[in-house]
Amino acid sequence: MMNLEHLFEEPTCSHNKAKSPEEKKKGCPKPKPGAAAGGCAFDGAQIALLPIADAVHLVHGPIACAGNSWDNRGTRSSVSDYYRMGFTTDISENDVIFGGEKRLMKAIEESVKKYSPPAVFVYATCVTSMIGDDLESICKRAQAKVGVPVIPVNSPGFVGSKNLGNKIAGESLFKYVIGTREPKNTEGYYINLLGEYNIAGELWQIIPIFNELGIKIRACISGDTTYNEVAAAHRARLNMVVCSKALVSLARAMEQKYNIPYFEGSFYGIRDTSEAIMNIVTMIGDEELILKAKKLIEEKEKETREALKPYIEILKGKRVLINTGGVKSWSMVSQVKELGMEVVGTSAKKSTKEDKERMLEIFEGDESKLIDDPNPKELIRLIKEHNVDVLMAGGRSMYVAMKTKVAFLDTNQERIHAYAGYEGMINLAKNLVSAVNTPVWKLVKEVAPWQKL
Repeated sequence: MMNLEHLFEEPTCSHNKAKSPEEKKKGCPKPKPGAAAGGCAFDGAQIALLPIADAVHLVHGPIACAGNSWDNRGTRSSVSDYYRMGFTTDISENDVIFGGEKRLMKAIEESVKKYSPPAVFVYATCVTSMIGDDLESICKRAQAKVGVPVIPVNSPGFVGSKNLGNKIAGESLFKYVIGTREPKNTEGYYINLLGEYNIAGELWQIIPIFNELGIKIRACISGDTTYNEVAAAHRARLNMVVCSKALVSLARAMEQKYNIPYFEGSFYGIRDTSEAIMNIVTMIGDEELILKAKKLIEEKEKETREALKPYIEILKGKRVLINTGGVKSWSMVSQVKELGMEVVGTSAKKSTKEDKERMLEIFEGDESKLIDDPNPKELIRLIKEHNVDVLMAGGRSMYVAMKTKVAFLDTNQERIHAYAGYEGMINLAKNLVSAVNTPVWKLVKEVAPWQKL
């Protein structure tokens, strides 16, 4: 098992900067019992790495850890279907007693022979870690035998939360993958996107903007990307950490080793998209590119605001409750406020300190709009108390909307609609209007004919 202590000590983290030297040595809070509730480290590692679409992702553990394997993420790829498939060693009781190393070696050989991937990622799970299977050693021997990179991802669920799993995945990429290939093309403005998973094809809404500016993506870690692209990620001008504090440690490590600067940004909403584009061109430092970007942004903003006018007329003043995780809790607040909607509250349960600060800035310091425990009972109370018109949340909250007879819009990672960039802003407005204007909500709130008698 890898030593995880260093993953809790992030020198570029604003939390650590405010600590005394003694407090810094302690690092961030360590995992506590129950920390894996709502997503374990294994789940977090898979979220970060599965979108490397042409590689085989092999789960070394019981079949249940593979979950509902086919298409279990909302990520999209134009490269391969491997990310949608479930590869597992399916260890049994006998393997628990005698060890699962031979079974893992056989599974790696079989997957390489049958699918010819450029690499195999092997994920440890709770059971295989507890019985002592030496993942690093097996992967090293397997790599020598099959002739393709075999990358160990030591992220058993019991070590902590989904966020920690993201960090472990980032470290595995930095240690075993990034810098192991040289790209064919080095001329031009190449950047990396870290923490962009191409949910519902959102990356594809951003690429056309980059193409107009002559900016190219070296690697998107990890959305619609290939193993060789990630391996060559060290040859980029800068890293943009897209809505993901979990991969800031990878960005910092790449800055130290490869001298690649980074910044954190978002592509949700008109303002944030424009700001991210300007940050990229400013860090590249080409004056001609900066002028070109300013002109493009002006055109895109004007075009988008014009397209949004009929939707804003309908949505203006509508009350919305948002129950999403992490950065979406503030970035989507910014989006709907640009549509003229009133946000009565947003989830802060899985948000970092920085996320909460951004929320408070948007809400002008009103802490009552930050929901620390968005359980169904609390959501129902808020919907009734504030007469909410629409609930934006993941699929599990859909039944809360049904019970309270309000419109619902899925904004989780399993969604099928993309909401990033200027085009995504229009998509969000269209879907919100469709949700709010659906006749069924008016009908279900009416008094039944037999109750009028």
